[in-house]
Amino acid sequence: MDRTRTDATAAPAEAGVLERIRLGASELSEAMSKVAGQVLADPEAAARATIIDLAELSGTSPGTITRFCRHLGYDGYAALRVAIATETGRASARHETGWDVNIGREIGPDDPLDRVLKQLITIDAAMLRGTMDLLDLAAVERVAASVAEARRVDVYGVGSSAIVARELQMGFYRTGVAAWAWTEVHDALASAAILAEGDVAIAASMSGTTVEIVEMLSEAGSRGALTVALTAFPDSPIAEIADVTLVSASRQTGHRADLLAARHSQLLVADLVHIAVAQRRFPAASEALESRARAVVGHRPTPRPRNGAG
Repeated sequence: MDRTRTDATAAPAEAGVLERIRLGASELSEAMSKVAGQVLADPEAAARATIIDLAELSGTSPGTITRFCRHLGYDGYAALRVAIATETGRASARHETGWDVNIGREIGPDDPLDRVLKQLITIDAAMLRGTMDLLDLAAVERVAASVAEARRVDVYGVGSSAIVARELQMGFYRTGVAAWAWTEVHDALASAAILAEGDVAIAASMSGTTVEIVEMLSEAGSRGALTVALTAFPDSPIAEIADVTLVSASRQTGHRADLLAARHSQLLVADLVHIAVAQRRFPAASEALESRARAVVGHRPTPRPRNGAG
């Protein structure tokens, strides 16, 4: 006997994308249901967000977002975002969807580059000042002291937060700290499983809701490691399970300039922690830096003499 389908692809042709998501919600996998719930809860935010941002907000992954889009009949996330933006009236497919949703209204398509540069610096500076106001320096001191004495340090990050994780790990490594950066859940969990008391695990997640990151940090904590969350949301799931939370500023508009500034805020916190660790490891940190510089000196080009030099 034929049964009437209720999934998104069976919705009436005239139904909008949000209505199709509502109709097909019961047919989605658990991961895609999280995406659907996030989109329906705040479609305007979904229209502004990048695929990585939506993955973080929904606690899923970019791959899940892509499967969700294809389930709805779209080639990719860009097409879905246009449909959502158009339907919510936030932007028109002709102008705002392509510009305002991605770039933001502070910068116009005809603005001269000097104004664009000043606007980017203004947004960045405001976000960095916000981080300075939010950041608990006593928490930074605690993390730095623990990292400086740790046997092993794991740093976790996926998506765009992987940039922060790698930068922090490299800072530690250059100063002689045994540190690893993990951006894939299976490798991260395997590494977290061999941590012990006296080790440190640091997880970077802007939203603090990424399921994989929460799982990585939870595993590290279960092994006795000090767990640290680097996030913009002190009430997020990752902050709830962490021993220490380092908070950076963010502005949830989804605009490119704001997202970039928020990432710079996280990098500022990462750099502060790295420098605080180097201070505690001085002079060993200085010796480690000099040893690494000597090891690669033969691979650096010899400076050319200036004009007129002998």
